[in-house]
Amino acid sequence: MDLRAIFMGVLFSLIWSSAFSSAKIIVAVAPPLLTLSIRFFIAGIIGVCIARFLGQTYYLTRGQWKATIIFGIFQNALYLGLNFLGMQTVEASLASIIASSMPLMVAFAGWVIFRERLSLLASVGLCLGFLGVAMIMRLRITDGADSYGIVLCMIGAVALTVATLAVRGASEGGNVMMVVGLQMIIGAVFLAIAGALSESIYVTWSWPFILAFLYTTLIPGLAATFIWFMLVNRIGTVKAATFHFLNPFFGVVIASFVLGEAMSVVDFVGVIVITIGILAVQMSKKSYLGGG
Repeated sequence: MDLRAIFMGVLFSLIWSSAFSSAKIIVAVAPPLLTLSIRFFIAGIIGVCIARFLGQTYYLTRGQWKATIIFGIFQNALYLGLNFLGMQTVEASLASIIASSMPLMVAFAGWVIFRERLSLLASVGLCLGFLGVAMIMRLRITDGADSYGIVLCMIGAVALTVATLAVRGASEGGNVMMVVGLQMIIGAVFLAIAGALSESIYVTWSWPFILAFLYTTLIPGLAATFIWFMLVNRIGTVKAATFHFLNPFFGVVIASFVLGEAMSVVDFVGVIVITIGILAVQMSKKSYLGGG
């Protein structure tokens, strides 16, 4: 793994983790699904325009179309939609921790669904990761965290797992920015329908809301997705997923700095345990596949 890939991976993790704090600002003053739909539509149109400027076309491979549709529905509509709904009552730091368990869910799905063999290191990593999540969940629920919001975030993490398993086909055959733009437009359509059926339109305008909306649209929404696809194309899904072990730490620290969310000793220990678990799972995959 070269220095450019390392830089891309760390940058992606930092941006991805920051999205929870900006989302928390947005959902406090605007309808989650409709706002998210507008965000994706704007980012998607920008992405398609950039792709056309770069000479990319709408003629994607069959694998790309399949991955684009699955990614648009499961990551953008389901994962982010459910997270935005959940963060109406759940702290950004807790939402980021739940979402950060995705690499553990991918490994678990590989074992249960695809019958992939788990090494001892991977098994230990899975146990540690889920133990860390359970520690934090137990503390937060005891302290009064909304169980409904937690369930929404957990279902969202499952949807993100499905999207991650499908992302490999999206970067094959070129036209990466076109794929990024189209999958956002697909997510926007599904979110618009869900929002129109379930939400009323209200916005409390403020500079924090405007800045948070612009940031989450352009940086986590557009730039981070492009970085992720390019990273997967450069080093593969397994190696790219290694950078997710940074997400629990970044997510909690950014939420504490931006939103002033408190972090207890149990939270800190839980984040460390989750981080070690994710790293162990990814290292076991790397070792099993021959290193590098």
